[in-house]
Amino acid sequence: MKKKLLLFSLAVFLLIFMSACGEKSKEDVIGSLEDKMEEMSGYKAQAKMDLKTGEDVQSYEINIWHQKKDMYRVELNNPDSEKGNQIILKNKEGVFVLTPALNKSFKFQSEWPDNSSQPYLFGSLIQDVVSDQESEFKQTENHYVFTTKTNYQSNNNLPYQEITFSKESLKPVMVKVMDKDYQSLVEISFSSFEFDPEFAEDDFDTQKNLTSSVMNVPAMASSEEEKPMEVLYPVNVPEGSSLAEEQKTEFENGTRVIQTYEGEKNFTLVQENYDSYPTSITSPVNTDGSPVNLGATVGVMTDSSVEWSEGNTRFYLASKDLTRDEMIEIASSVEGKGIK
Repeated sequence: MKKKLLLFSLAVFLLIFMSACGEKSKEDVIGSLEDKMEEMSGYKAQAKMDLKTGEDVQSYEINIWHQKKDMYRVELNNPDSEKGNQIILKNKEGVFVLTPALNKSFKFQSEWPDNSSQPYLFGSLIQDVVSDQESEFKQTENHYVFTTKTNYQSNNNLPYQEITFSKESLKPVMVKVMDKDYQSLVEISFSSFEFDPEFAEDDFDTQKNLTSSVMNVPAMASSEEEKPMEVLYPVNVPEGSSLAEEQKTEFENGTRVIQTYEGEKNFTLVQENYDSYPTSITSPVNTDGSPVNLGATVGVMTDSSVEWSEGNTRFYLASKDLTRDEMIEIASSVEGKGIK
């Protein structure tokens, strides 16, 4: 009897000691994250995203704004490029992908960002933590770390992620998105994160965001300064398929290259490099497609095609043979220079 009382007392002491040391259970931390999400009115954050999915590491700056409940503005920018930026915008009118360098925007009727994982959005990270009841949890001196499954409905190549939160503030610190072998292919490090910031009334206005962003796009080269178009090729091509033909033509606003791949899986890749764009703001293009995350950019996806833009270049991939996953894998790898 005395031995049982002694063991019970020791267990109580250890529990009290761990609590006094600030140790929290996985369930406690998840509850705190949910409370934080419920309490806040929004946030502003800045982050750096490194993509390791191709031959070279590509780095992008991300500027994220969120105002509860459904207002989002995510700006993606490559600091090493003069190609400008891209903005994902959600407001009361819908979901938009704005490409200022092409003076172009798409409008979706979409459940974004709630329909899949978004590694740079605080609410999406919490949703993934809550949804995965088998997630792994550990804590260090300053951080809580969760390893969870992802929810990329159109991309099964990145099934896991490691999410690190600050113990002190519960702010996200680092997100690593991993392949099936737990190799980190996408890393997002947050340099700043502010809860409950102030927003101007028109911060999420579509026309304001497109207009102001167009004004910040670097001027396109004059005819005297024009550089030859840099033709890109997909690094990941289905086995048994290869480049069969490439055609280059000029059009009113620039140069178009059409690549035809033939073999086990046939597909066509079109690249349009713009050296000028309309000076007037164009109306958003309504699309039946859905937004798809391609890593460095967001594209427009249908069952047989995916379209995306990077700076002043528009890409269009079409195929009746490829699955959606295969199209995403090819599109995400279009960065190879001179690779045929």
